[in-house]
Amino acid sequence: MKQREGAEDGLTATPPGFSYGLHGKSFLVTGGSRGLGYAVARLLASEGASLAICGRDPGTLAQASSELRQDFDAHVITGSVDVLAPDELEDFTERAGSELGGLDGLVANIGGKRGAGLLDSTREDWQHTWELNGGHAVRAVRAALNSLRPGSSVALVASISGWKPRFPAQYGAAKASEIYLAGALCQELAPYGVRINTVSPGSILLPGKSWDRLRQRAPETYAAYARRNPNGRLLNADEVARVIAFLLSPASGAINGAHIPVDGGQPQAGLGRGRETGGADRSQVPHRGNATP
Repeated sequence: MKQREGAEDGLTATPPGFSYGLHGKSFLVTGGSRGLGYAVARLLASEGASLAICGRDPGTLAQASSELRQDFDAHVITGSVDVLAPDELEDFTERAGSELGGLDGLVANIGGKRGAGLLDSTREDWQHTWELNGGHAVRAVRAALNSLRPGSSVALVASISGWKPRFPAQYGAAKASEIYLAGALCQELAPYGVRINTVSPGSILLPGKSWDRLRQRAPETYAAYARRNPNGRLLNADEVARVIAFLLSPASGAINGAHIPVDGGQPQAGLGRGRETGGADRSQVPHRGNATP
């Protein structure tokens, strides 16, 4: 069967007439100004939801919020937040809950890594990577709890690397912690009427990001990697965003504490040590919305 053209590069639209039932609800998306987080924000806005999105770059936030308002007439609150800085994430989360009059859901989407292999990384690299992933998720949930209404839903964005081990170990270990968190925290959040689940995306092709750069620089390597997946391609952000939107919706009310892989059957995470960037040094990777390398 011939692969549908544009399925990998383009954003695939939600079927006409389909609704997640999120109109009039309010959501906070960390890392919501670009990448997967922005795809989630657009889908929620298209449903008629109000949004609070945060990221580090004020310019990117301004552009994202402008597009959301222009395209969907969405109510959008933004905040320039470094999730590693003391109190910035908590302060924004509390402000979002106050200005939106409460929250119906949270998407903890920010992630990233620092450091190379075991012998080429430091204690600080491992601590940084944990704080950026599992640590940020814990802080966001705790800060949002007073604003989350009964019936709310939390989605933690982990990665295929969290359950299909790959190099470097600190990233996969941090993402595995987010998978565990949902299973554990669902018990603590139950008295508040809040559900929590984890989504683990496979490799996502995002314009200008690592897989797109590999595709342009080494098309044969990229094509060989894509062919290993059952559908012969990488994911696009909308495919993952739709699963997250479902987990935020009332239709998923029986799903709690679950780990949902969204990887198209991808057999393993990444290309292996050094191959994704042709051997380039990736020891310092700034934090961002998850791209799931």
